[in-house]
Order: sequence, then structure tokens, then C-alpha cells
Amino acid sequence: MHELAFPLLAGLILLALAFDFLNGLHDAANSIATVVATRLLRPVQAVMFAAFFNFAAYFLSISFPELHRVAETIGAGLIDKNLVTPAVVFGALVGAMFWNIVTWIKGIPSSSSHALVGGIVGAGVAHAGFEGIQWSGLNKTVIAIFLSPMLGMLLAMLVMLASSWALRRATAKFAEKSFRRLHLFSSAAYSISHGLNDAQKTMGIIAVLLYSTGYLDGEFHVPHWVAISCYVAIALGTLSGGWKIIETMGGRITKLSHHQGFAASTGGSIMVFAASWFGIPVSTTHTITGSVIGAGVARRASAVRWGVASNVVVAWFITIPASAVVAAIFYSLTRLF
Repeated sequence: MHELAFPLLAGLILLALAFDFLNGLHDAANSIATVVATRLLRPVQAVMFAAFFNFAAYFLSISFPELHRVAETIGAGLIDKNLVTPAVVFGALVGAMFWNIVTWIKGIPSSSSHALVGGIVGAGVAHAGFEGIQWSGLNKTVIAIFLSPMLGMLLAMLVMLASSWALRRATAKFAEKSFRRLHLFSSAAYSISHGLNDAQKTMGIIAVLLYSTGYLDGEFHVPHWVAISCYVAIALGTLSGGWKIIETMGGRITKLSHHQGFAASTGGSIMVFAASWFGIPVSTTHTITGSVIGAGVARRASAVRWGVASNVVVAWFITIPASAVVAAIFYSLTRLF
């Protein structure tokens, strides 16, 4: 006997896909801010470019099932999956979406991923207390908050150094032409890594909802229809753009050349692909922000607008607790009905 009527289940699944769409809308800046800022692509072209490669991550996930470990972390690695209820899922999604909308309106590149993590933890604790938390999964996610931007920054600086050395004898015209092509390729790679990591977060939510209500047969897993639905939703969200955040990411933190755009996208994609492999729901926003800063610092530290960067960092620290509080409130409201 299922614990939840099918219409309510369908409504929660649609809410989860709405979050996925909002994730794509909110995070469109991740992979296209550098190509827009350097005028490699026009904004509309860049958005279509990013949306295409966000969905292309679906085909990569088919070839490498190991890359779907992030969905397992979100669905079963933060809160004990046996304690999850439809009300917990509802609270988690609303808490995350609320924070995404606030930061989107303000043009702050906060993390959709960590908003969802905060939502899950907040609603889960409100339902079952702290004993329901899976500390190993939460700890590695929290650690990634600090490591992902720093590693992204370091990798971008190393790419800048290595590529500068590799083309040290090239003419300026040849170097510029090469970096334009490499920049486009690296942006495609980052779009794929973004779709791969971020779409899985919604997959994990839908999968644990199906598991907790008895609609998922066997052990915890992500059904194929859930996976493709999430990739479609995040691609459509990306297609809708996120212009305020694109402006912050692409031009307000630092001015970028094609060389720096290539370095930032390459460093970021390496970091996000690695996180997906290890099942860590890393923030693609944090990672590319750190990478953009690293590419700017590699030129000179004064090239980075540290005031803008510091505002972004503040948003990182408050995302999880803010979305957790909102999620707990909305979970509590469900108890009144």
C-alpha cells in the first residue's frame, strides 16, 4: 500500500523538476559568463550553447554510471533515507527554491546545490532530529564548500601558467586564435560537468521520494525516466538564462581575456568532474567563481575586484543555514494540515 496518493506524488515530482529548472536558470552563468564577458559568443548564443551541453551530460552518464554517485549522496547520504517523508521533500525543495529566487533577484552567484543540501538537512532535522543526519555525507559536502573554490582557483592558475609556457614562442595572433578555440572547448566541458553534477541533485530528491512512498522497486536507485527528466529540466532552465548573475560572474569580479576564460573553465571542469566521480554534490557556482578569481590573480592580484568577490563569499557561508531554516519552517507548516 502506497503512503501517498499518486496526484500528490506527481505534484512533488513536478516541484522537484521546477527546482531543477530554477537551478539551470540560476546557474546559467557558470559555464557561459566567461564566453559572454570576452564576447566570444553573444548572450543568446551562449545560453543555447550551455543548454545543449548541459543535456549532453546525460549521454556521458549512460557511458559512465559511476558518475551518478552524486544522486546517491543527495538521496541517501545526507539524511537517513528511511526517515524521509513527502513533507520532508516538500520542505527541502521550498527552502532551496526560496533561497535561489532571492539570490537570483539580487544577482548573487550563490549555490543551488548547497541551498538544496541546506533544505534537506533543515527539513530532515525538523522531522527526525539530528540523529537522522548522515554525517559522513554532510561532512564531505561541507568540506567541499571550502575546497572547491580554492582548488578551482589553484587549477586555473596552474592552467594559466602551463598554457603560457606552452605558447611562449607563439606569435600574439596565433596565441589569441588558439585561446579563442580552447576557450570555447573548455566552456563546453564545464557546461557538461555542470549538467552532470547538478541534475543529479534533483534525481536524488525524486528517487528518495519514490523510495519513501513505496513507488521505487528494490534498493535505492535512480530510474531512467527520472534521470532524463532532470537533464531536460536543467537544460530548459539554462536556456532561460540568468542575466544578472552572468554579469557578476563574467565582468564584475574581474575582466577576462580568452586565455583567462580558457583557464577558468578548464580548472573548474576538472574540479567538478572529479567531484562527480567521488559522489560529492559540489557547488558549480563556487568552483567557477574560484576559477575566475584564480585566472584574474594569475595576471595580477589587483585585477580582481575583491569587494565583489567578498560579497559572493558571504553568500556561500549563509546559503546552507538560510535555506535550512526556511525548509524547517515550511516542513512545520505541513504539520498543520
